[in-house]
Amino acid sequence: MIIDIPDDKDPIGYVWAEMVPGIGIPASQFSLSVYEHSTLDLRAFEAARLRIAQINGCVFCQDWRTERDGIKVEPGFDRDVENWRTTEHFDARTRLATEYAERYALDHHGLDDEFWVRMKAQFTDAEIVELSMSIGSWLAFGRLNHVLGLDTACVLPGH
Repeated sequence: MIIDIPDDKDPIGYVWAEMVPGIGIPASQFSLSVYEHSTLDLRAFEAARLRIAQINGCVFCQDWRTERDGIKVEPGFDRDVENWRTTEHFDARTRLATEYAERYALDHHGLDDEFWVRMKAQFTDAEIVELSMSIGSWLAFGRLNHVLGLDTACVLPGH
């Protein structure tokens, strides 16, 4: 860990809530709202989230699986996310959500008109905004936790 954490403190709680409460607490509320208020289907949501986790190298996020109503994506889904271009297990929305996450993280200037035509054929404008905000949250906070060495101590807020 890059930050010195007192022995009696939870690393995530200490860094996010005690060190910078004016920023960390609202940030954790935003992070949690992505999970609590998502209207995206679970497979597209998880594919985008996992692709960002893989790109960020966030240990916790790569192992985490979002659960909705007792349902999680199937075992091996993470391998399909890594191989999103060729996997036979993804429908068009799941594949496109994964592509968007990767391009958002690695080549956001390259999101061209052809890409947006494909996105708008699969997602509503509200879904595109929601997915964009979710990806932004995962990208920022996953990288923050990984850079500071907190990703092995991470838990999602409220979990």
